[in-house]
Amino acid sequence: MEKGKNRLSKTLAAAGIASRRACEELIFQGRVKVNGKTEYVPQTLVSFSEDTIEFDGHSIHKEEKKVTFLLNKPHGYICSHADLGTKKRVIDLFRHLPYRLFTVGRLDRDTTGLLLVTNDGHLAQRIIHPSANICKEYLVKTEQEILGSHLQSISAGTRIEGFWVKPFRVQKVRKGTLKIVVKEGKKREVRLLVQNAGLNILSLSRIRIGNLLLGPLREGDFREYTQEDELRIFS
Repeated sequence: MEKGKNRLSKTLAAAGIASRRACEELIFQGRVKVNGKTEYVPQTLVSFSEDTIEFDGHSIHKEEKKVTFLLNKPHGYICSHADLGTKKRVIDLFRHLPYRLFTVGRLDRDTTGLLLVTNDGHLAQRIIHPSANICKEYLVKTEQEILGSHLQSISAGTRIEGFWVKPFRVQKVRKGTLKIVVKEGKKREVRLLVQNAGLNILSLSRIRIGNLLLGPLREGDFREYTQEDELRIFS
């Protein structure tokens, strides 16, 4: 490796564009230029001091101060960087802050709850990488009373994106409420597990990542992520 240079994907992550893995996808999509030319290779060595780096036409000059926030994602917001017209994005809640922020993983539009928002690509990669083996817990409220047959069906798993996935734990809390703990993190995994068991969902909220709990934050509110929070996630 050339002295003072890093991989393009790592450099973009350091600038707060996205997680390192997501930055690789952005490069593959042709959204990044190096010295005026579109660059499709994430391993290309670059530096802020010697190269002109652009993302979606905007110059990337330096590594950003790393910040992370813990958000109670409100209903109706989408985890996306794309311009969605009138649709509401999670990052719009942070528009008043001087950082390029992105979400660590995703919650679908109708799911609320614990979501980390950051510009720290290294932290995001540590959390979302499968090797981290971090559990995520969801609270689900349904129209129907939850029966033993429903719990059995959810526990048995379902097919998502060509893979058979099973929850780590399923627990009935009361008549129409259950908790589901998953590790895989497939797209809409919890929602599909519940719907495929024949239950109609009234609300779905993520309440825990690792040992980090959502706590008393109201929907739409956020607070700064602390070292103690990080210890809880990875403990």
